[in-house]
Amino acid sequence: MSRGAKVRFLRDGTIIWKGAISSLKRFKEDVREVNTGFECGVGLENFQDLKPGDVIETYDVREIART
Repeated sequence: MSRGAKVRFLRDGTIIWKGAISSLKRFKEDVREVNTGFECGVGLENFQDLKPGDVIETYDVREIART
């Protein structure tokens, strides 16, 4: 995960919110990126309604030139 990444928030397989990561912390330190397999704290822009079983998906938007 990286700060500023795009996020989809899923509840019961349905997208309920789209936005970006506003803050990312590891051991009380602000970090830019956290690798796979490590725990971290994630702050989401304008969203606080977290419930057990919710899924956070991060993704990148890339522009690919036609060939």
